[in-house]
Amino acid sequence: MTSPPAAMTAGGNRPPAFRHELYPYEGDAAFVAGAVSFIEDALSGDETVLVAVGEDKQAMLRDELGKSGADRQVSFVDTGALGRNPGRLIPAWQDWIAKSVGDGLPVRGISESPWRTASPAERGELRYHEWLLNLAFSASPAWWLLCPYDTTTVEPAALDSARLCHPFQLADGRHGDNPVFRQGPFAFDDLGAACDPGETLEYGPGALAAVRDKVAVCATGHGLQGARLRELLVAATEVASNSIRHGGGSGTLRTWVADGVLICEFHDAGHIEDPLAGRFRPAVRQIGGRGLWLVHQLCDLVQIRSTPEHGTTIRLSTVLD
Repeated sequence: MTSPPAAMTAGGNRPPAFRHELYPYEGDAAFVAGAVSFIEDALSGDETVLVAVGEDKQAMLRDELGKSGADRQVSFVDTGALGRNPGRLIPAWQDWIAKSVGDGLPVRGISESPWRTASPAERGELRYHEWLLNLAFSASPAWWLLCPYDTTTVEPAALDSARLCHPFQLADGRHGDNPVFRQGPFAFDDLGAACDPGETLEYGPGALAAVRDKVAVCATGHGLQGARLRELLVAATEVASNSIRHGGGSGTLRTWVADGVLICEFHDAGHIEDPLAGRFRPAVRQIGGRGLWLVHQLCDLVQIRSTPEHGTTIRLSTVLD
């Protein structure tokens, strides 16, 4: 397997700081072959390597790398430990890169999204996450992320979407430009229709208690309680507060349950211009801008759709145990 020439970029100009590369592969054997070659090439150049995959893929790589002892030089992260909320993934990579760069180490990573176990809504957000990575790390220290996609399990539409989000690709054992990459903007999937929602609640200044009450009634009616309920109520309060402060002073809340997931949908007339809102860990001394970050940490999935013409819709999903 060949390394890319230093001057190669998606646009043919100087190399980007962040090399985001797609690796379509067919079956476990191909995954191991491509990933091990990538890791060994990195280690030979004294680069630090983080592999974020599921437990099954971790075991395969540990077994193969263990033959040479290289497994002891690689950091592994179980993607299941972060949950399937892509809103938590960019900060996790940022933390690791900051530490590695602080230690003076070149950086490579491998990240495979949990497509096989993800719901349709989660898959849509995972595709969005791939596109956001290009924005999030456009000005970061140089690093290289390989994103494997198993063509035997990933649906063709998801793979087609992934191809649009990666400036580079690994194909036929060679690293090169991805000719179908699109700079943007990202084409969102439409949010699915609400499933028999209960009565809507119109809220405005002074109505946050009513928002919490409505969410609590729906949540407790479906068995959500304890810490999980408290976390959802904090998240709902944050989103409704943002509507009041930044979304025209009011909003609409709907709640329903579908396929074992409680969904709280908020809509207002505001527009969120920054596609990375809530995706960066707030700085210690940062004033404001913490609400959406907190919401991502407290909910199992956060979906945001925002345009100047149609306002902002935010769906908070909580899996019911």
